[in-house]
Amino acid sequence: MTTNNPSTSRILAIDALRGFAVMGIILLHNIEHFNFYSFPQTTGTLAALDKTIWDMLFFIFSGKAYAIFALLFGFTFYLQSNSAKKRGEDFKNRYMWRLVLLLCFGFVNAIFFPGEILVLYAIIGFVLVPVRNMGNKTLFIIATILMLQPVEWAKVAYAAINPLANPQQMIFSLADVYPQLNGHSWIEMAKANFITGQLASLNWAWCYGRVFQTAALFIFGLLLGRLGYFLSNDTQSLGRSVKFWQKMLYSALPMAILLYFFKQFIFGQIDNPFLLASMETILNSWYNLAFMLAMTGAFLLACWNGKGLVMRFLAPYGRMSLTDYIMQSIIGSFLYYGYGLELHDTCGTTYSLLVGIAFFIAQVAFAHWWFRHFKRGPLETIWHKLTWISKKRD
Repeated sequence: MTTNNPSTSRILAIDALRGFAVMGIILLHNIEHFNFYSFPQTTGTLAALDKTIWDMLFFIFSGKAYAIFALLFGFTFYLQSNSAKKRGEDFKNRYMWRLVLLLCFGFVNAIFFPGEILVLYAIIGFVLVPVRNMGNKTLFIIATILMLQPVEWAKVAYAAINPLANPQQMIFSLADVYPQLNGHSWIEMAKANFITGQLASLNWAWCYGRVFQTAALFIFGLLLGRLGYFLSNDTQSLGRSVKFWQKMLYSALPMAILLYFFKQFIFGQIDNPFLLASMETILNSWYNLAFMLAMTGAFLLACWNGKGLVMRFLAPYGRMSLTDYIMQSIIGSFLYYGYGLELHDTCGTTYSLLVGIAFFIAQVAFAHWWFRHFKRGPLETIWHKLTWISKKRD
């Protein structure tokens, strides 16, 4: 186990994990053409390869990369609030102002990408304010209830009472912005993304359980931070963290496998589309949680037990995740939408993945160069300075 500098290893491992999540997000966004589901016709071997790559990337990253990102959002809140507490300060007001700033970043991002998540994170992030001083047991209970998807279970009960009911849930659709994404006017695209696209994104998050799941993951991240299961700043804390994530890996992986086959069986037994949609939301969210926890455990254990090559490669990328994410949207929209290079017309899944890999490598190279000269990422610097605008901070 290589821990020459345990404190640095802890920071690198968490930053690398965040970088891994952002990598998964950028690869998915590229093959999805940044939520513009327009693809060229492919045949033969290329068509088969396109389908294989699509299924593989969605199996590995869909619902999991975002969940890692959400878990670490809660952990970051713990680090910041705990640091403020040690200085004798209450981080509450500063944190809420920080969420307002994140909302503004989200609005900028929404201009370029109709499926962005920063607005959702900024809104749901307020859930951490009322729970921040609650006990660990209470936090666990609240997060578990949220993860159980209570609204979806209410829908299941409604469907059982009214088996013919099938109310419309998606009022706004990303398909409504496709004409603008395919058009050649940046202004029309930006207007459609900012209004209709964002409403569709939030509507989708509500209908598919992301609101409750995100809130639960934020709280779980806070709880894991309190319990010290991301720490490795000395031999004792490192051993404790390793033991926890080993247990998590050994329990979450079998659970993910079990849920994968169980949900396929259950879905095949349901004919009512309203009931099916709710059961898909419930079981998929549980499956993604189990898969994500297994991935997180495997990644952290590899970081703490290995020679750190992957960790050092991904850590700078993870340190500027806000910059990475918004940069993806700006460049990605130019690559695939009608106002830019229109690659949606020429790149199927395979070629889009290659574009995504090149995009990812370029971002990693930029991150490594940037941190040789600066302390924080470009947008992270702005966010930090505005967070502490009324108080001088390094």
